Amino acid sequence: MNVTKRVATAFFTAAVAFTVVGCSSTPTRESAGEYVDDSVITAKVKGAIFNEPNLKASEINVETYKGDVQLSGFVAQPQDAKQAADVARGIKGVTSVKNDIRVK
Repeated sequence: MNVTKRVATAFFTAAVAFTVVGCSSTPTRESAGEYVDDSVITAKVKGAIFNEPNLKASEINVETYKGDVQLSGFVAQPQDAKQAADVARGIKGVTSVKNDIRVK
């Protein structure tokens, strides 16, 4: 019985360790919590761009990785690209903005 308890305890400890390590982030991969945070940031940026009358949200793509937002797509005027980046910078949780938007 004593050996069984030790094996069960060792198994449980190993399972917890693997779970904690499996949920942590690496330099190239997000943790589950970071992924959810980035999804929220992406949604907020897309919503803010949608609410701007000069910007066509359907032509601007937003991706977020660890708080870094990347904008891509096409706009009609150079100032529209700048406005989209400014809108993204104004969202809470955004750490940087890479603006890859091109003018048609």
